[in-house]
Amino acid sequence: MSNSPTFLALGHVTRDIQLDGSFTLGGTVAFAALTASRLGLEAGIVTCADAELTTQLPSLLPGIQLTVQPSIQSTTFANRYQEGFRTQYLYSRADSLELSSVPPAWLEAEIVLLGPLAQELDVDFVKHIPRRPGQLLAATPQGWLRRWESDGRVWPTPWQDAEQILPLLDVLILSHDDLLPFADGDRTEADALLARWSQFIPLLVATDGRYGATLYQAGQPQKFAAYPVQEIDPTGAGDVFAAAFLTHLFWHQDPAQAVNFANCAAACSIEQPGMLGIPTLAQVLARMQS
Repeated sequence: MSNSPTFLALGHVTRDIQLDGSFTLGGTVAFAALTASRLGLEAGIVTCADAELTTQLPSLLPGIQLTVQPSIQSTTFANRYQEGFRTQYLYSRADSLELSSVPPAWLEAEIVLLGPLAQELDVDFVKHIPRRPGQLLAATPQGWLRRWESDGRVWPTPWQDAEQILPLLDVLILSHDDLLPFADGDRTEADALLARWSQFIPLLVATDGRYGATLYQAGQPQKFAAYPVQEIDPTGAGDVFAAAFLTHLFWHQDPAQAVNFANCAAACSIEQPGMLGIPTLAQVLARMQS
């Protein structure tokens, strides 16, 4: 492997507790880096985890370059789905990620994805990431849209730092559903917030499940249909979408084509449980052609 990955994901990996008490590896950075790797890029992760999980990561993330900032505990979630809705609990949280934990050479990556899950990347972290021409700096902000109670129950919270962080980014990718709690469930109001945010950033993409995705450029929306699927497990679909979009954008510099490609990759990913559904480039292209 090279010293510097082409695709770098920053944020917490997670233990996702299952109904039987076992865990599966989760987190935006895990799904996104594996997606980039299966699409053909050298991928790396900088994360924070306890000693036991750290020893397991190389086997759980084969082919991924890893830098782990030590922590007494790892971020641990439990996700419960019922009729398409998720109730989430945060049982433990790893330390916040420090920029000094990122190998300097890795900051030369062509694509850098910020994938916070539990407020582990603060404004100063983002502000001090060194930039270079041609690099794509992107974020999936779900971890900036969460708060949790003493019992661990996770609730939505407004993204207070949005207008500080957005101008620092090239791409923001998020789920339309993440904004509905702040719009009283009104999709029109959520769309208005997306349009406002898109004024601060070159590219914004909002995924919307079976409704597809919307690309915003300078406040102007362009909608893309979803691919038909037989849904088995939606976990990580948004992260697969984000990595596929950024990978295609890096290759071809065409945001519209990148959304269609990412829609297809996300559709593939939810037809098998967990990370088993993350597709290869050949699988995505075959599905698009069919």
